[in-house]
Amino acid sequence: MQPKIILFNLILLVLSLPLYAAQEYRGRVVAISDGDTLTILDSNKRQIKVRLAEIDTPESKQPYGSKAKQELSALAYNKTAIIKAQSTDRYKRVVGRVYVGNVDVNAELVRRGSAWVYRQYAKDKKLFLLEDQARKKRVGLWSLPESEKIPPWEWRRFKRR
Repeated sequence: MQPKIILFNLILLVLSLPLYAAQEYRGRVVAISDGDTLTILDSNKRQIKVRLAEIDTPESKQPYGSKAKQELSALAYNKTAIIKAQSTDRYKRVVGRVYVGNVDVNAELVRRGSAWVYRQYAKDKKLFLLEDQARKKRVGLWSLPESEKIPPWEWRRFKRR
């Protein structure tokens, strides 16, 4: 292949990346893996695994982990969801904001005290305000004893040791 063709193809690839990040998916939520991961079935019968962007919920074996999964299920399971993709993660999941009707599911989980704002990845400043309000009201995981309020990213790091 000629160098000009390779360069042209490379430029096209790089320019197409932002288009992918702005992609939307629509489908029925057919599975809830944990508090921040679900699977939709789109109109082409494709299953798409989705990691909720900008938030992190307690791990399954962590205090409030099963409750966070129940909250996501109550908000989204067997309902039509729109996913506004931001990226993909290392597990090939679509990472995005999830909307069911007029509900921003990511924000609602934070408001209910079922999720932390994932500081490393958060872009939406509104999420920090919602988390602060949930803390002050002591709702959801914020009602747990102080010793059990361990951010999931710290829990995972501790468990790897």
